[in-house]
Amino acid sequence: MSQVFEHIPVLFDECMEGLCIKPDGCYIDCTAGGGGHSSGIAARLGKDGMLISLDKDDEALAACGEKIKLFPGINWRTVRSDFADIGDVAESLNLEGADGILADLGVSSHQIDTPERGFSYASEGPLDMRMDRTRTLTAEKIVNTYSEDRLADIFHLYGEERFSRRIAAGIVRDRKNEPFTSTLQLAGRIASYMPGHGRGEDQHPARRCFQALRIEVNGELDGLNSMLDSGIRILKDGGRMCIITFHSLEDRIVKDKFKMWENPCTCPKDFPVCVCGRKPLGKVITRKPVTASAEEIKSNRRAHSCKLRIFEKRA
Repeated sequence: MSQVFEHIPVLFDECMEGLCIKPDGCYIDCTAGGGGHSSGIAARLGKDGMLISLDKDDEALAACGEKIKLFPGINWRTVRSDFADIGDVAESLNLEGADGILADLGVSSHQIDTPERGFSYASEGPLDMRMDRTRTLTAEKIVNTYSEDRLADIFHLYGEERFSRRIAAGIVRDRKNEPFTSTLQLAGRIASYMPGHGRGEDQHPARRCFQALRIEVNGELDGLNSMLDSGIRILKDGGRMCIITFHSLEDRIVKDKFKMWENPCTCPKDFPVCVCGRKPLGKVITRKPVTASAEEIKSNRRAHSCKLRIFEKRA
C-alpha cells in the first residue's frame, strides 16, 4: 500500500518570485507533484486567475486534488498528462495563452521513498521506475532485453557513467543465469562490476545507472524538449518560464534552449546585418542558475543539486 504523497517543493520562494504572478493571470504547473508549487501559485491568484496543474502520476494528481480544497473560489484544475503534451492540454482547454509556466523536473521525493515504485537503489522493490504506470516499458524490461551496446549507451549518455561498458557487459552476462527483478539485486550487481576506485565515491555506485534507467523508462529528455518548444509558443508576451533541473543533462538542454531563444540569429559573425530573419523570443532572466541556499539544503537534501533557470518572453 502506497504511503501518503509527501513532497517538499524546492526553491519555492525563488519560483514564486520568478513567475511574477498576477492575480488575474493564467499559470501552468507542468509537474504538479504533491501540489507544493501549485499551492503557492494558487495562494497568489484572485478569482479571475487560473491554474492548471499537470502530472502523469495518479498519486501526485490525487494529492494535488486534496490541496485544491484549501483554495475555494480559485479556478484551479488538474489534468492527467505528460508535460511533453502541454500544447495539446492548452488547446483542449481553449487557453489563449499562459502568463507563466513552471516545471520541477526529475523524480519526486514520494516516488523515491515509495519502494514499490522501484526508483530507489537503497530500498528493495521491483525494477519499475514508471512515473506513468499505464506505460509498458519498465526498468526490468530494459536491463533484461536491451543489447549490451544499447545499455552501455544509455548508462553513458543518460547517467554519464564512465564504467558504462563494463557495467553493461556484466548485466548481459549475468542475466543469462538469472533475470534482474529487484532494485537491490541490480544495485548490488552494478557495484560489483565497478573497479575498486569506482566504488570509493561519496555517492552510491548505482546512482548514475539508476538515473539513466529512469530517464529511458520515462522518455524524460525528449519530453523536456517537447515541453519547452510547446511552452514558449503558449506563453503570452511578458510571460515567464521557470524550469528546475536536477542533473547536468536537463540543465544543458534548458540553458541551450533559453540561449537560442534569446539569440536565434544564425548569420556569420562578420555579417554587418542579420539576414536570416530569426527574431529573439525574449530574454534570459537568470544569467547564472539559481541554486538552493545552505539553509534549504540542510532542511531538504533533495535541493542540493537543483538549478532554476528563468526566461521571459517578449514579442
